[in-house]
Amino acid sequence: MSANPSPSSSNSLMNSLLGYARGNDMANDGALFNKKSMTGNVWSLVLAAGDGTRLQGLLKETYGFSVPKQYCSLYGRSSLLEETLERAARIVPDDRLCTVVASQHRQWWQLPLSTTAKDNVFVQPENRGTANGILWPLLHIIKREPEARIVLLPSDHHIEDEPLLVDSIRQAISQLDVHPEAVHLLGIEPDSPDAELGYIISGQEDGHQSYKVNRFVEKPSLIQAKELVRTGALWNAFIIVANARALLDLFAARVPQVVAEMKSLISSSLHSQSANDSLDNLYAHLPTIDFSKHILQGQEDRLRVVAVPSCGWSDLGTPRRVMSVLQRGSHSYRTSYKELETTPYACLSVASRFAGGTFGMGMYAD
Repeated sequence: MSANPSPSSSNSLMNSLLGYARGNDMANDGALFNKKSMTGNVWSLVLAAGDGTRLQGLLKETYGFSVPKQYCSLYGRSSLLEETLERAARIVPDDRLCTVVASQHRQWWQLPLSTTAKDNVFVQPENRGTANGILWPLLHIIKREPEARIVLLPSDHHIEDEPLLVDSIRQAISQLDVHPEAVHLLGIEPDSPDAELGYIISGQEDGHQSYKVNRFVEKPSLIQAKELVRTGALWNAFIIVANARALLDLFAARVPQVVAEMKSLISSSLHSQSANDSLDNLYAHLPTIDFSKHILQGQEDRLRVVAVPSCGWSDLGTPRRVMSVLQRGSHSYRTSYKELETTPYACLSVASRFAGGTFGMGMYAD
């Protein structure tokens, strides 16, 4: 079978993965009223350029290629990307909702972002790490609104209690009035110890429900994870709220040359036909930079964390965690615990078949 889908098979697969439900439930959402007056100069940047390498085995489907998980659905409804766009739309108006995507994923993001303003979709020609994927749109946002505040949202996570998370994001935005120089991370109160997640160890509380960040712990042993949970460490959800210039300061301290090159490109070729070619040339020699490892770590004195009560958050980073989320919701569907336990590498496919789509149906159709 061909590794590249035909247009018809690609469209069929997309229709099974993407719900196009954005806006249907939001019209009656009280949180959406008059966002411009509520959020002022707040922007949201949805991070959707990842390749999902950790789940390539799980996401491999019958056409012979992998679908990045942000374009997949857990329960045959909206894709994870669309869920994230809905989340962002509860915080900011559409004209301040931006998304960064990868050129090679165009077939997956083109329809979900078809109603988004062109200037708010940032297409990376290559994957050069999360830091570059944040910095490029960040500089554009600052050029458009120098005093912007920004919310970074990963597009491949699952949240069971959306209102609770959105309220916590708004609380973090309010912290910018108290600590305008700080970059705020959202830390999730753990449901249980997990050795495959990253943890934030917090310090002193400031009386305004935010804490200093002492240090990060990445993928501890299970014994260490149990001790971290016991002592109040938080899961790092990679949801970030900051004044845009404070966020830029983190980059300038670590990768000043990259910042300078991107600024120069924006100044010289913004909105010109040569901009795409120039961006291709820039990305061709950019170093791969991980935002957590190369930018955040070592700059804890500039960071704060806002604790989020347990809200059913999962980064869906491994087949086991995908299976755990599906098991919690399986009572609403025909999927059995036994089926999930015996087919962990098909969890997303098993879930999506309830929409009547084609994803995974070659193996798991009734």
